[in-house]
Amino acid sequence: MSRWRTPALVVLALACLGLLAGWWHRTYERVTETKVLPPAGEAAYNPLYALKLALRADGLEVESRQRLDFARALPGRRDTVLLLGDPRTLTARDIDGLLAWVEAGGHLLVTTPRGQRVDAMRPGDLLARLEVSLRPGRGECEELLVPGQERHVEFCGGTRFAPQSNPVLSWGDFNAGFVFVRLARGDGVVDVLASADFIDNRNLRETPHLALARQLLAPNYGHGRMHLVYAADMPPLWRLLLDRAWMAWLPLLLALLAWLWMRLQRVGPAMPPPPQERRSLLEHIQASGEHLRRHGLTALLHAAMRENFLARLRRRDPLAAALGGVAQAEAIAARTGLPAPEIEHALRSPRPRDAGDFRLRVARLVEMRKRL
Repeated sequence: MSRWRTPALVVLALACLGLLAGWWHRTYERVTETKVLPPAGEAAYNPLYALKLALRADGLEVESRQRLDFARALPGRRDTVLLLGDPRTLTARDIDGLLAWVEAGGHLLVTTPRGQRVDAMRPGDLLARLEVSLRPGRGECEELLVPGQERHVEFCGGTRFAPQSNPVLSWGDFNAGFVFVRLARGDGVVDVLASADFIDNRNLRETPHLALARQLLAPNYGHGRMHLVYAADMPPLWRLLLDRAWMAWLPLLLALLAWLWMRLQRVGPAMPPPPQERRSLLEHIQASGEHLRRHGLTALLHAAMRENFLARLRRRDPLAAALGGVAQAEAIAARTGLPAPEIEHALRSPRPRDAGDFRLRVARLVEMRKRL
């Protein structure tokens, strides 16, 4: 019977596995889930990264960098330069180079600055050289209509402006301010925009924004290289550490707090200052006498006081010191003026454990010593 037990268990286990596999195959459902991941790499700090990929997919040569540098990359005669950022940060040398390149046939797109004090332009700034004056404050949004698409509004948060010369193309009016103008300069053109939010990575995916970007890049589209110059939108280091490195710094922070807690001095009631060493002989004698009194050895203290009195009596009255008993008490009474019974009582040892009797006898001995 036992030889059939092992095969039966094996068959039972195989049957259970088969049932489990069949249940899994019958109830399992494969589901596809799409999650949008945060941008990484260049897409995390370059707001024109999507435009760069779109232009390259259309067969154009595109260069993307954080700052304008004519020494490293000089634009060609039919190239296009898109400046995304505050044009007031350009140096006078870069402005001269840009305007000379535009007059030779280049296409420049520049945006107006945002934020506080937008009207604080210096005479040598790029917009001042283009004869464009800024309008402080925010105007109304401009409606953008593209056939087959939903209604859009653009330039809601941009800084409007007004050109001093007649533009080739414009969007807006002199009362509310313009959001776009195309100015002719030599053989080239300059486009001034109130905002370029519609071409950043988040908004370029919408069809109306693609159509608007294609129209803005039309003057030299397909004739030269595209230079996309952006101000790096890199988040600060503390934000990166807070968002992406918390699994490293959080345990380290907890360990640091635990170490500080271990090293921290405990807070409690104020401790008394440590006793200072004393070298006073009188204090030591007093402490010794208190010790003998607490232990019931007052007879030793009385004997020492009586011996001190008798030593002084021998110096002052040797005859009285040589006597004893009642005769000595009477002789001392005659010299000190104190009653003889009290003197006799003071010279005898005190009763054990009687603090009052001890103090009385010692006080009488002190008074007797003073009257000798």
